[in-house]
Amino acid sequence: MPEDDKSQRGPIQRRREISDLVLTEGSASAADLAERFGVSPMTIYRDIDELEREGVLRKFRGGVTAQPSGVFESNVAYRKNAMRAEKEALAAKAVTLIEPGMSVMIDDSTTTLELARLLPRIEPLTVVTNFLEALNLLAEERGIHLMALGGDYDPLHDSFLGVPCVEAVEALRVDVCFVSTSSVFGDYAFHQEQRIVAVKRAMLKAAGRNVLMIDHSKLTRTALHRLAPLTAFDLVLIDDRTPPEAVKALDESGVRYELAPT
Repeated sequence: MPEDDKSQRGPIQRRREISDLVLTEGSASAADLAERFGVSPMTIYRDIDELEREGVLRKFRGGVTAQPSGVFESNVAYRKNAMRAEKEALAAKAVTLIEPGMSVMIDDSTTTLELARLLPRIEPLTVVTNFLEALNLLAEERGIHLMALGGDYDPLHDSFLGVPCVEAVEALRVDVCFVSTSSVFGDYAFHQEQRIVAVKRAMLKAAGRNVLMIDHSKLTRTALHRLAPLTAFDLVLIDDRTPPEAVKALDESGVRYELAPT
């Protein structure tokens, strides 16, 4: 678009383009955005305020970011591209725990999405999830009995949440549940959002065996809400780029864990 046409974008289109840009690059300053989109700093700050209100991005001093914080989980579009090699390694390790004929529940994390990509090789399976992308991924697989957990659709997570989702989970009993979370601190797993915590807790109670899949970046973050003690998981999978001090902490906690080679 020519330089003098940039400011003619409508606010909805401009905010969508700002979101795409920040989700791709991770963060941007307000000054750079104003220059790039040919609008005033005041207009950009209004855009940033609206994007933060919608939960798409979060503000920081002088700009906006897609990266997580203790109270903000990144948009699913950003999370899908973060730590991709580590997530693939965790998925390759997790899939060895599944046998044909099992019932498997996966949450709405982008880590378990990598596991979902591998499930067709183990058919027949029953797969239960609230993650729309995983549902779409597996919908055409004839060897997979797919069960969708309904509820309120949340576009930022591309998943179904809320009381209806929790109640749907509580009506089931599966062989194994695979979940990820935003943060591990001490002997507990944490997440930024209560509504996500409620669904994940229900999933853990609905499974005969629970597996936590976390890449090493989550061992250096904080999050607001305590999800569950690590002892609630039968196995914790971490990638082999996990710092030695974090591995030592797991050794001292007595939690069973395995390293996934990247």
